[in-house]
Amino acid sequence: MKNFLLIVTFLVFGIQSMSAQDRDKKIEALKIAFLTEKLQLSPSEAKEFWPVYNNYQKEVQNLRSDARGGDVLENEQKLLDIRKKYKPSFEKILGAPKVNTLYNSEKEFRNILIKRLKNQQRGNQPL
Repeated sequence: MKNFLLIVTFLVFGIQSMSAQDRDKKIEALKIAFLTEKLQLSPSEAKEFWPVYNNYQKEVQNLRSDARGGDVLENEQKLLDIRKKYKPSFEKILGAPKVNTLYNSEKEFRNILIKRLKNQQRGNQPL
């Protein structure tokens, strides 16, 4: 696990000089690797999980782009509603404990990414 995080860290550092589109693709690839490791997906789980997760992710991204400047509590409720909508599908594929791991791992990945971006802006280290 430590080796995996070390590899992810080095990969994240390497995306600094990329264009925005390339950077987004690289971040998405890192997120996929991160979630796959955290969830310990079997090949059969991964085959079922990723199409459902991609649909979930599209809804979350649409919400975030549409919600800019909107009421914070309403937006949080909408995000919660999306998570509740997809929870049964995720549970069917992964089981309940892994669904909790999924949501916690998404948050963990986002926090790691934000920390790296802040450090990059301070000039301390590249993304």
